[in-house]
Amino acid sequence: MAELRTRIAGLEMENPTMLASGILGQTGESLFRIVREGGAGAVVTKSIGLEPREGHGSPCLLELDNGILNAMGLPNPGIDSFGEEMAVALKAGAPVIGSIFSDSPSNFAALARKMEGYGAAAVELNLSCPHAEKFGLDTGSDPAKVAEIVSAVKSAVKMPVFAKLSPMVPDITAIALAAEDAGCDAIVAINTMRAMKIDIDIGKPVLRNKVGGLSGRAIKPVGVRAVYEIAGRVKVPVIGAGGVYTGRDAVEYLMAGASAVQIGSAVRERGIGAFGIVSAEIAEFMKENKYKSLNEIIGLARGK
Repeated sequence: MAELRTRIAGLEMENPTMLASGILGQTGESLFRIVREGGAGAVVTKSIGLEPREGHGSPCLLELDNGILNAMGLPNPGIDSFGEEMAVALKAGAPVIGSIFSDSPSNFAALARKMEGYGAAAVELNLSCPHAEKFGLDTGSDPAKVAEIVSAVKSAVKMPVFAKLSPMVPDITAIALAAEDAGCDAIVAINTMRAMKIDIDIGKPVLRNKVGGLSGRAIKPVGVRAVYEIAGRVKVPVIGAGGVYTGRDAVEYLMAGASAVQIGSAVRERGIGAFGIVSAEIAEFMKENKYKSLNEIIGLARGK
C-alpha cells in the first residue's frame, strides 16, 4: 500500500493535500469539515489582517472555462475576532496554518504572534495578493522587503514560517532565496495571477475591481515551472499550488519538487471531498507504477 504521509517543517500530515488559503477558510466549521469530511492533510486559513476588511464589491468572482477569476480584496474579520474560529478548526486534528497579510514587517510579526497564540501549527505569509493594493505584489516582488518581513516574523514566533510567492516577478527563485536566507521554513508557489475579463456586449470589465487573480487549470503549468525552479535552488520544502484538480496534477507538482500541494479552485468542482479524492488518485498512481512512498516521486523529474 502506498505511503502518503509527509512531513513539512515539522508538521506531520496524513497525506500531501492542503486546503489553499482563500477557499472555505474563514470559519472554523468549514476548516473542520475540510479535514474530517474532505480528507485534507492540513488546512490554511483565509488571509487575516489586523483589522476587519470588507474587500471589493460585487461582482468579485467569475468562473471561466479554464479557472476562476476573483477580486475579493482580502475580506476578513480581523485577527482579534479569529481566535474562536481557530479553536474550532483545531479540533479536527490536522495542522492548521494561519495565513496573514499586512503592509509592514512589524504588523506581520504582530499577526503571527496572535496566530501562534491561537494554536496555529505554522504561519503562511501572503506576500503576493494580485488585487489588494498595498498588501500584494509591491511587497512580494522585492527580495529585500520579503527578507525583512520573514526575518521579523521569525524573530516573533517559534512556529514554522511559510512564504507564499507570486509568479509575476522577473525571477521567482531570487524571492525564494531571499525568504530562505531570512529563515523561512517553506516556500508556497504559486499565488493567483493578475488577469481580467471584459464583457464585449457592454464594453466594460466584468469585475468591480476590473483586475483580479486567476486560479485553476490555466495556471498549473506556471505553478509547476515555478516549483521546479525553486526546488532546484532552495533547501527548504516547497509546497505547490495552482490548478491541482486530480491526483495526476498533484503528482506532477511532486515530481517537480513539491513536498505537498494546496487545493483551492477544485473544491468548487469536486466538492469538499476533493482532498480525499486526490489522495486516493495519488495512491492509485503510485500503486500502478510500483512506488511505495512519496519520497520516491518527490523531485523525480529533477533527476534526483
